[in-house]
Amino acid sequence: MRRRQVVLGAAVAPALLAGCGMKPAAPFADLASTLRLLQDLPPSARTAEGWPLAQVLVHAAQSIEFSLAGFPQPNSALFRATVGPLAFALFDARGRLSHGLTEPIPGAPAIDAATPLAPARDRLVKAFTDFDAHTGALQPHFAYGELDKGRYLRAHLMHLADHWQHFRAA
Repeated sequence: MRRRQVVLGAAVAPALLAGCGMKPAAPFADLASTLRLLQDLPPSARTAEGWPLAQVLVHAAQSIEFSLAGFPQPNSALFRATVGPLAFALFDARGRLSHGLTEPIPGAPAIDAATPLAPARDRLVKAFTDFDAHTGALQPHFAYGELDKGRYLRAHLMHLADHWQHFRAA
């Protein structure tokens, strides 16, 4: 087991080091700028590919809500102790993540594609606000495992930024 972790770490280390110093997209550099962007979201905004924008916003809200309440279907403890933290370290070093833009959170309730934009935006703003005000323990991420509040916020911001690159105003 230890040997496999060392081999995997050695394979990932160059990619981690190559991405050092990169920052997330400016609108998502911190919670305040993200909330401003969400409040100013034009009603005509839509996604260029993948889910409708409202569905994306609810998906991002679910992720934040689950970080407080617990994810419904986490990956194995082994995954969350090995591969998951390595993936997060890579994303964190690069300042961005990439993932399947239409993959639901494992075990999460289905999101209605016809969800109106305003309630979806409000749910995401509330989720971020609740997360910011939260002072208790955070739940392990379904893939990355244990994250402190700062790293969790960064994960949430990078997650939204990954989806956001596919948004445009109609």
